[in-house]
Order: sequence, then structure tokens, then C-alpha cells
Amino acid sequence: MNVVLILVYSIVLLVFMIYPAMKVTELIEKKIKISDKFYNFITVFLTILFSLVLGIGLYYL
Repeated sequence: MNVVLILVYSIVLLVFMIYPAMKVTELIEKKIKISDKFYNFITVFLTILFSLVLGIGLYYL
């Protein structure tokens, strides 16, 4: 049941975490030259990671 609640919180946060993930990916791109395919992968990965971290934070607070 705990995992389900964390995932519900995280799904809602996916929409809000797109912008921070794009900004972090832009900062990475300024330091390292990356391809467009890898840029998209990093953005999606960071969006999911940020939403999961905040979902876990919301669950335990």
C-alpha cells in the first residue's frame, strides 16, 4: 500500500517536474556536448527521478 501511495503522489508531480528537469538538462548540455537523443533521455529520466523523490518526500512528511 505504501508503494501505491508514493506512485500516486509521483504521477501528479510528473507535470510539475518537467520544467526543472529541462533546466538541469540545459545546464548539463552547457558543460558537456550531448546529442538530441541523449538530451531527451536525460530530460525524461530526471523528470521521473524528481517526481519520485518528491513523492517519497510527500509520503513521509
